[in-house]
Amino acid sequence: MLFNSYVFIFAFLPILYTLYAYLRRLPDDRIAMALMILGSLVFYAWGGWFFLWVFVGMMAVNVAVGQWLLKAQSGRKPLLIFGIGVNLAVLGYFKYAGFLANNVNAALGTHFPILHLILPIGISFYTFMNIALLVDIYRGQVKNLSILEYCFFMSFFPHLVAGPILHHSELVPQIKSAIRRPGYDDLCIGLSIFSIGLFKKVVVADGCAVYADAGYGALQAGQALDPASAWITAISYAFQIYYDFSGYSDMAIGLARMFGFVIPVNFFSPYRSASIVEFWRRWHITLSRFFRDYLYIPLGGGRFGPLRQTVNLVVVMLLGGLWHGANWTFVAWGGVHGVLLSVTHLIGKTSLGRSPLLKHPLTHVLGIGLTFMLVTLAWVLFRSSSLVEAGRMIGFLFPLDFSPVTALRSFQAFLSHQFGNPLSVLDPTTWAPARELWPQPLPPDFLANARPVGLWLAIVAAGTFMLPNTVQIFERFSPALGLKGFPIASRLALRHLGSRTAIAIALLFVIAVLHLSRVSPFLYFQF
Repeated sequence: MLFNSYVFIFAFLPILYTLYAYLRRLPDDRIAMALMILGSLVFYAWGGWFFLWVFVGMMAVNVAVGQWLLKAQSGRKPLLIFGIGVNLAVLGYFKYAGFLANNVNAALGTHFPILHLILPIGISFYTFMNIALLVDIYRGQVKNLSILEYCFFMSFFPHLVAGPILHHSELVPQIKSAIRRPGYDDLCIGLSIFSIGLFKKVVVADGCAVYADAGYGALQAGQALDPASAWITAISYAFQIYYDFSGYSDMAIGLARMFGFVIPVNFFSPYRSASIVEFWRRWHITLSRFFRDYLYIPLGGGRFGPLRQTVNLVVVMLLGGLWHGANWTFVAWGGVHGVLLSVTHLIGKTSLGRSPLLKHPLTHVLGIGLTFMLVTLAWVLFRSSSLVEAGRMIGFLFPLDFSPVTALRSFQAFLSHQFGNPLSVLDPTTWAPARELWPQPLPPDFLANARPVGLWLAIVAAGTFMLPNTVQIFERFSPALGLKGFPIASRLALRHLGSRTAIAIALLFVIAVLHLSRVSPFLYFQF
């Protein structure tokens, strides 16, 4: 079930919330907990009953191993290895069996059957949550966890299918107090945050997807792109995945708050990062935390010198890329980020990294621009279906027969067509058609001539780099956990939820609902 669907917004959510609001008044907290678990399982099963059986089966295995670890006096390490092994085996079977067989066949000339399995939604996320929990039980950081608490923690629907990757210490201690909290304020705050996230997804992210999909669709059809159209494609995808993930993160925080829970921030304006290290502190924060705590630090982190740190960073990011998908493009994407992180850390240890110039405001702005450019180029690997396709796109972005005059003419034509007559944007007949109506074959400069892409990307960029994020807007209401170290204060932060705020949020909600006719799953659902 999608957060951005009629059935979720107008049926599932109001019914579940109404029942929860009634049952939370009962003296036994376990009744409200059981309702949320049941509702979350219905939410998950909406995508297919097979997914539910996998999810429930994994919960049963991890409950058993977790209880054994809590009670065992000896032989705990083999139990831990068994539990981690089962989790990784199930994830590997569904996500990587076909990828592995295909590569073994290509390398050795064998004929293993290629399995085309349907990937259970959210399996990458709840697998990591289970592994982290088992490791923490083994380390003695969890002394007691009831089966009902575990099922609630694992199945709580706001985070279930695309994160954040919760830590048990962040949700379980809240359960009893959240059920007893007065519901009205949480409902208003949560619904407001949810509405902003919904707007980001269905208006901004899906609006950018029109141009990103068109450009990559032409690329997959073997057509050429001029430099301006190629850059429009790459930048459109950069903003698409940004607002797709940002929108989901907001909706998850808002939904959890509606039910009285505060979950971790998972996304904090990463495109305003002045370095690739800062980018990964702000993008998919809970995934970075998992890799840091359960992989990077156990490998040695940066404790054994620069060379070891470089190896550890590259290994972690390669695995992080593979976590995102069973394709060499994801591995290459992770490798690129691993190299960029290593280079940034190495520079930080030199005199250049300690230079006062790096603290100058202009240097900071240039760092943001450079980081955005590097991240955008890396997204080409992430979005492409193959390394060959990625290479072709890079070739269109930076043609081998690059001529400054030709490139300048390409971008001059784009700027002239998009901004030469500002009033032309008021004529909808000059706008680009919907993504499924792009003519085939397409001229190389079709995106550069597709109104209103220029104005649209300019508005999206201005909002990305100049406006506060949702957490900053609602900072007075403690919207999320894990905000220490982030620049929270903003002059645009809400002081209270008054009538003007309600009208503005309602307008965003209505605009978003009017865009729900097209079903568009979140990009991170595929991971």
